[in-house]
Amino acid sequence: MPGELTQRPAVRVGDRLVVRVDDIAFGGEGVARLNEFVIFTPFVALGEEVEIEITEVKKRFARGRLARIIKRSPQRVEPLCPYFGDCGGCQYQHISYPAQLEIKQKQIADLFQRVGGVSCEVIAPVVPCPQPYGYRNRVMIRSQWDKLKQGLNIGFIRADNRLVVDIEECKIAEPAINEQIRQVRAHPPPKGGIKTVLRISPEGWEVPAHSFFQNNFFLLPRLVETVRDRVSQSGARFLIDVYCGVGFFSLELADLVEWFVGIELDAHAVRAARKNAAHRSRRNGEFIMGATEEFLPNILARFPPENSVILLDPPRTGCPAGSLELLRQTRPRQVIYISCHPATLARDLNVLCSGDVFELTRVIPLDMFPQTQHVECVADLRRQDPLCRG
Repeated sequence: MPGELTQRPAVRVGDRLVVRVDDIAFGGEGVARLNEFVIFTPFVALGEEVEIEITEVKKRFARGRLARIIKRSPQRVEPLCPYFGDCGGCQYQHISYPAQLEIKQKQIADLFQRVGGVSCEVIAPVVPCPQPYGYRNRVMIRSQWDKLKQGLNIGFIRADNRLVVDIEECKIAEPAINEQIRQVRAHPPPKGGIKTVLRISPEGWEVPAHSFFQNNFFLLPRLVETVRDRVSQSGARFLIDVYCGVGFFSLELADLVEWFVGIELDAHAVRAARKNAAHRSRRNGEFIMGATEEFLPNILARFPPENSVILLDPPRTGCPAGSLELLRQTRPRQVIYISCHPATLARDLNVLCSGDVFELTRVIPLDMFPQTQHVECVADLRRQDPLCRG
């Protein structure tokens, strides 16, 4: 077509190609190029020369399956898990842990530069997890009837389809979780299609069965330390904790502020948050049950914005547009945004910083999810002086 700089190569499903992996994309797939036509392939490492089989072809890209490693990367290691490559839970077990951190650092820096023009200097080095295996305190396993073996598969969704991989243990889960998996297998569900959540309760916290809590106890102290440090630097006197869950951040930060308010839609979580506050003798705050969009305007109006910090820890989908616009209008002193989805985080931060309303001062990634594509980020935004804008 006129205007196109390159033509799409004549690539078809089933073709075998030899390519060089020159990047690792979000999601963990390796990136190779044929005349700028991108081919994504999972379970490869940076710099490797590999033979792949094309499995899918689109207008602007294709996907392949690793068939053979021709030139092995020094970053490649042997996965600990026998199900790796079949199970869809992990993407990076074949890559050394230091290299995983480098990959996530580059991915975040590239994403923020592309979405918001953020300098890589704003992105801190990824904080490593002290225990890259055996760290998960919560998993969801599924049961599915296998027609071929005439029995149940109990495990996790496959990497390449929606079938369930039958597993006996999970290498990234804590030992106590693996014991629970063994108990489920010893006493299986009556049929397929059943989801079972297994978790370890955090010591000293009340957490209802289906309420959210961070899934990695080993790096959790560093996450708290990071957020406390950023809030302390701002000197804010009031904290509004949006999507507060069982009150974890509200209560961990309560001693830094005069008053805090937590907002949460989950009624069970709010009741637990109040009990957690009583257990810690935190009396300088309150928890409100309801939708953020409904209660946030009145709560923001109660506190002087120049002395308030807003803490956002939303679902992976990010914050509603109306809430972001409300923050732009009220302009609190500081916004701390915590997210396990860098793409939606970058999108929302771009909205908040548009027109120099806020300045993104720092993004601190923490590897709460070793061996996987996911990474937790703490972003610190400060309001700009209106006299200095435009």
